[in-house]
Amino acid sequence: MLELPATPIGMVLFAHGSGSSRFSPRNNAVAGELRAAGIGTLLLDLLTPEEDATVRNRFDIDVLVARLHAAATWIGTEPLTAPLPLGLFGASTGAAAALRLASDDGTGIAAVVSRGGRPDLAGPALARVIAPTLLIVGGEDGVVIDLNRQAFDALVCEKALEIVAGAGHLFEEPGSLAQVSTLATNWFVRHFEP
Repeated sequence: MLELPATPIGMVLFAHGSGSSRFSPRNNAVAGELRAAGIGTLLLDLLTPEEDATVRNRFDIDVLVARLHAAATWIGTEPLTAPLPLGLFGASTGAAAALRLASDDGTGIAAVVSRGGRPDLAGPALARVIAPTLLIVGGEDGVVIDLNRQAFDALVCEKALEIVAGAGHLFEEPGSLAQVSTLATNWFVRHFEP
């Protein structure tokens, strides 16, 4: 689902997490806020429904990265999106795929945001990420907070770790998703400015 504001300042490609899809209400809420700020969005499924039915496929970061790379390449060839800076928004295992893609030379990723992500699954690639990276975690997300802190320590790029107080893994608590949307929008706008 590709949506562009009238005069976009950048593009954000969404990498959904395990068991999610382009219809994720949380990612669509964030995408709506990004578009309101003048940022185009592309939400797509990285796995087919058949592939997603097997849980281990959701953790096959190599496959997720390859498909995310194909989508980023497509964005870079389309006349309306090619000139725009590209950001990545990853949730859960999609965050690992986004960071792995951002660690590859030549991808030109301008910024990365992880929401309730598993950036730790990007492994050694974290040390090669040069795109400014924001990790957002719910304050009640237990072990995922620790995994994000470990990933944060491994990153050597411009980085920030934001913990949303009172939020769980899915940011379903009142106001928590709005905080995620604001943090992500501000991060992308700041790094998309010329």
